[in-house]
Amino acid sequence: MQLAFPVTEKSAEELEAGRRLFAGETAFLKGVVSMDGLPPADRTELCFAGRSNVGKSSLINALTGRRGLARASNTPGRTQEINFFTCGKSLYLVDLPGYGYANAPVKVVEKWQRLLKAYLSGRATLRRVFVLIDARHGVKKVDEEIMDLLDKAAVPFQAVLTKNDKVKAKERAAVLKQVRAALARHPAAYPELVLTSSQTGEGIDTLRAVIATL
Repeated sequence: MQLAFPVTEKSAEELEAGRRLFAGETAFLKGVVSMDGLPPADRTELCFAGRSNVGKSSLINALTGRRGLARASNTPGRTQEINFFTCGKSLYLVDLPGYGYANAPVKVVEKWQRLLKAYLSGRATLRRVFVLIDARHGVKKVDEEIMDLLDKAAVPFQAVLTKNDKVKAKERAAVLKQVRAALARHPAAYPELVLTSSQTGEGIDTLRAVIATL
């Protein structure tokens, strides 16, 4: 019997395609605080979503090999904009505001949650959302809420576990079981997982390959 939501494996050719893609120029384009500030929808977009402090900025930095490209912070909720990065001439990488707990006034949080939902529901060029899950904690209620939104918007998403280096093998098995059970409830979930660590580089080449295939 095939395992539901197996860990993604890529061929040498796919890994090389990912390496080539991210060997090119990647640059910060703009931060957006309202839908009318979005750049032209003229290329494929892949975005990274996750609860506050899950490691989105660190993952983007690891993917691009540029340590300071996306601003990482130890303060939950520091990213308050939708940040667009160009990757070559045909791709946007998009860093979404962290959802869930944020160290900001309630009205500010509500504003970016509305922006987040408007973007995810209405961006025609959005090809896939990478939903980042902290490997130490598994899927939380706020993760389920964003997955429900993606189901309703019919936007495919793929779970990427972050901080995998901080979890012992025995604990990881339990987390993976919980994550797989949660994903099975969501029709928009892509049926493979990616395990990553921005600290050690684990899974970064695989995620690059996934992005290159899109």
